[in-house]
Amino acid sequence: MKYSFLVFLTVCTNVLFVQGQSVTSEKENAVCMNTNEMKLYNLVMEYRKQNNLPSIPLSASLTFVAQTHCKDLVNNKPNVNGCNMHSWSNKGKWTPCCYTPDHKQAMNMWNKPSELTPYKSYGYEIAFYVWHSDNPNYTATPEEALEGWKSSEGHNSVIINKSIWKSTKWNAIGIGIYKGFATIWFGEKIDVAGEPQLCN
Repeated sequence: MKYSFLVFLTVCTNVLFVQGQSVTSEKENAVCMNTNEMKLYNLVMEYRKQNNLPSIPLSASLTFVAQTHCKDLVNNKPNVNGCNMHSWSNKGKWTPCCYTPDHKQAMNMWNKPSELTPYKSYGYEIAFYVWHSDNPNYTATPEEALEGWKSSEGHNSVIINKSIWKSTKWNAIGIGIYKGFATIWFGEKIDVAGEPQLCN
């Protein structure tokens, strides 16, 4: 079993558009979270509560970014040949990006959420990956994603506002899980697009 974790600063872009439709005007195109994603959200909020921190409102915009990124990582595999999990392929309606440890593509990456949503604020992502050689279609569980992040000082600090995040107040959060990938996006601004729905 292999685990990977990453965290980065990115510019997040107040109604979210999915396939050209406003989530507030086209209910059928509204962002929704599956049961695993909702469970991860609840686990993170419980962990914050244990650390005397308030819950963070769910964000439709940041959830869309998180879900879109997970699917791109699975379907298009931009995280190869020296590109890490914060890379985006050339297969979508965004600027492709090979994100490397030297951060040369940082501006391209920081602008990614503004390409996908109108959430006009900075965003911060933590990413998790698990791979099972005997099951390539394995889906990361909420429990192992959170435990992975908790075991990483940098990621844990983002979740429970420690270290450089101590004075940061999170007012929006988005969750994505798709196959072996899980991502969480954090934002300081309230998302006027509202909260995602639980998928039917």
